Amino acid sequence: MTEFGQTAPCGADALGQMVAGRPQSVGSFRFWFADQQWEWSDEVAVMHGYRPGSVVLTTELLLSHKHPDDRAHVAAALAMALETGEPFCSRHRIIDTTGVVHSVIVVGDRLLDDAGEVVGTSGFYVDVSDSVEEGRREAIEETLPELIKAREVIEQAKGALMLVYGINAEQAFRVLQWRSQETNTKLRQLAELLVNEITALGGGPLSQRTSFDHLLLTVHEQADPAEEISSLT
Repeated sequence: MTEFGQTAPCGADALGQMVAGRPQSVGSFRFWFADQQWEWSDEVAVMHGYRPGSVVLTTELLLSHKHPDDRAHVAAALAMALETGEPFCSRHRIIDTTGVVHSVIVVGDRLLDDAGEVVGTSGFYVDVSDSVEEGRREAIEETLPELIKAREVIEQAKGALMLVYGINAEQAFRVLQWRSQETNTKLRQLAELLVNEITALGGGPLSQRTSFDHLLLTVHEQADPAEEISSLT
């Protein structure tokens, strides 16, 4: 979830302001990619059932507290953040040291060094379990679709750049980031403008569309039947 300087889309600042005032319903974290060093606030430690400062946080410890049904999803999101440096947003469950299940929203933004390079991710844990004040939980849940929508439009713009220039997802994001910084335009706004104007172009040249038609009609032949069956069970 990002928003992902400029920050990009998952509005970590706005989310933090929205849940301010509930010491144990929201806490912060930072993660440095190079040495995979984690840091969490006392509030996040308490969410996981630890006394502040009582444990050394590692990726393995963090993942061990994820609900078994959510662990693979969270691990994949973390791996994507490591690979691309992009922000992320995830709603999943954690299990504290006493066995209590918490439903949390984790919003991760890009952590930049003094030169503006991405060196990690930082953001918030928000506990939206039933024990959290109902009104605040509803406010967060109402806001989440907007945060996801912001991420979606950036993904759409990345897809367009990937198709037109034949580049990968990380390179496409860097192009968007570059134009955002060069033009002093927020990343989400730039992506929205780009996506809106693409339709007006009327599609690519005939040769490109013909090639894409063939790909669209035949790409399923490359699917792994075993994987397809697994996804249905």
